[in-house]
Amino acid sequence: MRNADHPDVDQLRLTDVMSALSDPLRVGIVRLLADGREHAWGELRVPVGKSTLSHHLKVLRAAGITRTREEGTRCYVRLRTDDVEGRFPGLLASVLHAADRDDVGAQVRLAEA
Repeated sequence: MRNADHPDVDQLRLTDVMSALSDPLRVGIVRLLADGREHAWGELRVPVGKSTLSHHLKVLRAAGITRTREEGTRCYVRLRTDDVEGRFPGLLASVLHAADRDDVGAQVRLAEA
């Protein structure tokens, strides 16, 4: 991924982050990534096609919520917890708490090992 695809912390905008988190599927992806680990895209089990998943991951990346890393033909994604927390203290924790409470994004899972 080019660095331009990942905004710097001071470039994160609340409206972009909130817009990215307005979709239940993207919230589900964020819930999975909240485990602090980097995950291969292929590990994500979502009820959409690959191109739609790619779109959702691009939205999260463009908003600065995730960071994607390419390794050969594989792509890996992780949550930018520290960056988002530094820019918007408490936002991710609040979103994750509400999503857990209301079961938002529960259709997104990790592949069985």
